[in-house]
Amino acid sequence: MKKVNKGDIVGRKSYGKDIIFSVKNIIKTEKGQIAILRGITKRVEADCKIEDLELIEKEKIKKVKKEIDNNIKKRIQQSKAKVDNNYTIGVLTKNNRSKEKIITGRILHLDGDKKYSEKSYRYYKKLGLNAVVKNIPEYKQPKVVYNLLEIYNPDILVITGHDGMIKRGRDYNDIYNYRNSRHFINTVKEARRYDKNHKKNLVIFAGACQSYFEAIISAGANFASSPARILIDFLDPLIVAEKVAFTEKYKYITIEDIARELRDGKRGVSGIGANGKMTRE
Repeated sequence: MKKVNKGDIVGRKSYGKDIIFSVKNIIKTEKGQIAILRGITKRVEADCKIEDLELIEKEKIKKVKKEIDNNIKKRIQQSKAKVDNNYTIGVLTKNNRSKEKIITGRILHLDGDKKYSEKSYRYYKKLGLNAVVKNIPEYKQPKVVYNLLEIYNPDILVITGHDGMIKRGRDYNDIYNYRNSRHFINTVKEARRYDKNHKKNLVIFAGACQSYFEAIISAGANFASSPARILIDFLDPLIVAEKVAFTEKYKYITIEDIARELRDGKRGVSGIGANGKMTRE
């Protein structure tokens, strides 16, 4: 059997290779080597004994990546169709003077995964959204968010990456049973400190797979994952940000307005809602 190395694409044999992971790191312990894993299609982090890992065939990796790209493309086409039929984003031209110009909410997106960051940036840009995406490890996000908010002055903040319960199905109220939830919580708190000091009214999404939903909402997020402690889709945080950015300021958007467009609805993402951030000209 070929040796598993950092960066390899693998599956866990004991789970029937149900999720495809990238090996983030390999740690030596007294009980042997442990691999730290990050989901390729899910925003989940896990660990596993290296003996339980099996390399995924190149053809299957290509197939999975193609499915991701197709899902993103399909979502972009659906979203653009809704917007383009009614509005023009940006400067009016002779060809679109009959349409109304809109200014969408500005987005700052912090993502712990580099590849997800790149895909997220392309997603926002193809929709014409004003978005800045930064690839920042989850543990660093609380340290940098305040300064980034001052620099970019967004209307919408997305705080995401990877997460997961260490003891799945147990200790739901133990913050240390979550891999990165405490970092998301602290980042939300820093963002609300910025809000208070600058008299802003940020709309915040925070969380990833199996995140500590209740604590993230209590920290000040408008929307968060994951109420049912399930795996969320890569697109879920982006869809929330998109919906808020394209909703007019006088309209209050709730999870009921978004849930049907999320893979697992309110089981994956929920929240208290927020006013939209779009204006018309």
